[in-house]
Amino acid sequence: MSRYIVARANALMLGVLVALLLMVGGITWDRFNAASTARMWSEHTQEVLGTLKDLNLVVRQAETGQRGFLLTGDENYLAPYQAAIGRVSFLQGELQRLTADNPTQQERLRTLSPVLQRKLEELAQTIQLRRTAGFDAAMATVRTDAGRDFMQQIEATIDTMTAEEQGLLKQRLDDADTRSAWVRGLVASGIAIAVFGMLWAARMLNQAWARSYSAEAEQRVVAQQLRVSLDSLSQGVAVFSPARDLMNWNECFQELLDLPKAMVRRGTPYAAFAEQTAVGDMPFLETEDEIRHGPSQPHEPVTYERTRADGRLLEVRRTPTPDGGFVLTLSDMTKRAQAEGVLREAQKMQAIGQLTGGIAHDFNNLLTVILGNLEFARMKLDATNPVYVRIERAAWAAQRGATLTAQLLAFARRQPLAPAPIALTETVPDLIPLLRRTLGEHIDVRYVETAGLWPAMADAAQLESALLNLALNARDAMPGGGRLTIELGNRVLDEEYARSHIEVTPGDYAMLAVSDTGHGMTPDVLARVFEPFFTTKPDGKGTGLGLAMVFGFVKQSGGHVNIYSEPGEGTTVRIYLPRAVNATVAAPQRSGAPITLPRGTATVLVVEDEAAVREIACAILGDLGYHVLEATDGEDALRVFGAHAAAIDLLLTDVVLPGKVRGRELSERILAVRPAVRVLFMSGYTENSIVHHGRLDDGVQLIGKPFKREQLARKVAEVLAMPWPSAGEPAERTDDDTNLIELKPRHGG
Repeated sequence: MSRYIVARANALMLGVLVALLLMVGGITWDRFNAASTARMWSEHTQEVLGTLKDLNLVVRQAETGQRGFLLTGDENYLAPYQAAIGRVSFLQGELQRLTADNPTQQERLRTLSPVLQRKLEELAQTIQLRRTAGFDAAMATVRTDAGRDFMQQIEATIDTMTAEEQGLLKQRLDDADTRSAWVRGLVASGIAIAVFGMLWAARMLNQAWARSYSAEAEQRVVAQQLRVSLDSLSQGVAVFSPARDLMNWNECFQELLDLPKAMVRRGTPYAAFAEQTAVGDMPFLETEDEIRHGPSQPHEPVTYERTRADGRLLEVRRTPTPDGGFVLTLSDMTKRAQAEGVLREAQKMQAIGQLTGGIAHDFNNLLTVILGNLEFARMKLDATNPVYVRIERAAWAAQRGATLTAQLLAFARRQPLAPAPIALTETVPDLIPLLRRTLGEHIDVRYVETAGLWPAMADAAQLESALLNLALNARDAMPGGGRLTIELGNRVLDEEYARSHIEVTPGDYAMLAVSDTGHGMTPDVLARVFEPFFTTKPDGKGTGLGLAMVFGFVKQSGGHVNIYSEPGEGTTVRIYLPRAVNATVAAPQRSGAPITLPRGTATVLVVEDEAAVREIACAILGDLGYHVLEATDGEDALRVFGAHAAAIDLLLTDVVLPGKVRGRELSERILAVRPAVRVLFMSGYTENSIVHHGRLDDGVQLIGKPFKREQLARKVAEVLAMPWPSAGEPAERTDDDTNLIELKPRHGG
């Protein structure tokens, strides 16, 4: 069926329709005139209603201006009154004109005029009295309520006229609607007949067009769906023709290649993109020669990676199409690369944690025995004895071994932390004198702080250790002297910073920065600076655990550490610690005069599976005056406790015990029987029974191995001096309150 025939048939139907419409139009012409007249009267009624409303409003405004002037005496308040006076006469005239055809409304207007006049006179009288006689005289006139009566009469008359006009409006609208409905029905009937005839005649002719239009609409929908799908991809996609001209693309393609918007348009040659993205002589995309002489398999995709100038890693994939063109796909691999780096770091940390955890427990037990026995031996010797010096050196070496083990645990994030809100402005300044003495006179130590510094959430002892490690590293980087700057400040790490540092949680942080003017580090050294045992110092001059310990402590505290360094310019290490929100900062403890070791007569149950460690712990406590009971494991400890339950004041137990009853379970069983017993854990490697997420559980007291005689004495005294249970808990005691003696200052050396 030809398009010419379809056009002629449609023209014929259109002629029939026009003829029918002309006939209907002639019949209904007079009806339209009637409807127009009804509409005119409706508009007239609306105008009357509007004028009545304005008249009522103007009288109200005049009264409002009068009241404002009476209350304040300010002439400025008479502006509404003065404006209303002229409007009242004008609106009365308008109403006279508009209701000239309505005798009833004219009569009401004649009744309304004198009332309006008296109301305006009443307003003018009170205003004049306010000016001449004062506020009280004017208010006396107002209190006669004459003005209110006038206003009520005015409103009643206006309401009556409004109701009259609304009734007329309704009647006229009903008349207009009736006439319009009749006209609409007549016109609709004629149109329906004409349309029906046209559709009936053209139905068969237009079926072909309907089918083609439906197919075209479906293609448009599919094209839109493909367009939306393409734009929703997180990958950049561009389709090139066999002539290597751009045909289709999505927004991500332009974004990932950082292309000018004017350049990304249909028909742009591929060579232009290759030239635009090249960095100097280094191509970013494949050249046309590389595409032309690509892989031997014609339909095999080509994949390669490129790094943008801003460090983002892109994977580029070129896939040939059957028509000889190709599809270029760009994938941002930056986050995946960062995630893989974090995963490798986590796997390395897990491996080191497993290694150090196993070693630390046994090694710290050995160091506890060595240090304890050395201290006992040193107590028996005079300081002038040559062996005394040897014992001092052996104790120093053992303590050094304990420090190395602690650094390994810190890097592996296996150390138990006791984080608390700390004020860096009170903690760090106390360390400055120590750093100056430690680093030497050739290092100029400077301290800078920011007003209003946020409190940080961290373990104060570990923070001091980290700062000392950074200061010592800075000293080694400045052998000829230099400047060390310690800076405190507030920082907000936002979402944008967190996106480029995948391990960072956005939020508020307290910053501690340590900067030096040393020789700095090259990029390859900087990339490995946090690796354990990595050091650029000569053999025997460093363990490579200082920065590793700092890194582990900060990460375990939920913070972030960043290093910036340039060769010959120096290094800056910034530590970001989480801000302590809604927390009370405890005052820092100041060291006082030397005191003697606390002694006591309390009964202590010592539970330790290593005989040598148990022996030295019992010996130290016995030497301090305590009554000591021993147990080799958890089950043995329960038997001993059953025999001496009423006498035991303190449970000193290893965390890791052989058998079914571990240290935490042992303490829970004993406290269930006698809550007044104090519990002190000891361990060289804490397991998850008392440490969760790297932090000691609330209320847990711990002394780490190896410990010195002084450390054990003070920790036991501290735990025994803790408050007894509150009311309602058993608090029986067989010993008197003299188990501990007062701490006395040490006089002399």
